[in-house]
Amino acid sequence: MSLNCLPNPLTDQLLTLFTLAQGDADSSSSGMTLLQQIQNGGITGYIIIGLSLAAFALIIIHLVAIRLPRFIPEAVRAQLTDAIASHDLEAAITLCREPANDCFLTRVVERGLLRYRRSAFGPFEFKDALEEAGGEQVARLYRSTDTLGLIGAIAPMLGLLGTVIGMVGAFDTIAAADSRGELLAGDISKALVTTLMGLSLAIPCMAAFTFFRNRIHTYAAQTAHEIEEMTLPLEPASTTPNPQQQQQQSQSQRAAPQPPRPPQRQPAPATK
Repeated sequence: MSLNCLPNPLTDQLLTLFTLAQGDADSSSSGMTLLQQIQNGGITGYIIIGLSLAAFALIIIHLVAIRLPRFIPEAVRAQLTDAIASHDLEAAITLCREPANDCFLTRVVERGLLRYRRSAFGPFEFKDALEEAGGEQVARLYRSTDTLGLIGAIAPMLGLLGTVIGMVGAFDTIAAADSRGELLAGDISKALVTTLMGLSLAIPCMAAFTFFRNRIHTYAAQTAHEIEEMTLPLEPASTTPNPQQQQQQSQSQRAAPQPPRPPQRQPAPATK
């Protein structure tokens, strides 16, 4: 649909809007700095800048905290393995409770050892306690990354809010009797800058959110494998004999002397 089909006042206003915006963009494209573009974003742009600083700090914190040595410290793993292999549960629990040894591994193993020691059916509930503790620790780490996901979700909305505010101001400028081109172009620039800032924040935040979630899942799986290997000496012995024991038992039964059978009575002859 061409502009000729529109009413003359609306056509004149749209042509004025596009002409002034294009002229101001051509005249200021070479002299507009990054700071000026951020200032054109208004209060919404400053909010996005604050969220960007918070997201950057969270990414640095997660890069330091979510590492394999923080999940499974080698020295702690070796000491726990020796204590559990010798069935010294008190030493293992004390080792897990030391603040210097606080990590994903010790928090999960401590829960399992406490259940093993307290419950009468501890050897049978030990693995369930480990799974419950591991699930709680993984959920806690997932919650720590939720802030990144939240920032990545609301950043485009803030950019859209700035766009709407800028367009409303642009049309208010057109409606004014003494409309000036620099005010109109400033409102349009605010609308475009906030959208750009919101998308520039949302994309890396969502990428970092997914990256840290996958890293937590990978390291938690490795920790679970280490705990399973470490706690093998505490598992209850199986009551079903293995094939070698079954063979030895059958051989001993065949070698044992059989008890004598009682003599069978002969049937009495029939009398006439």
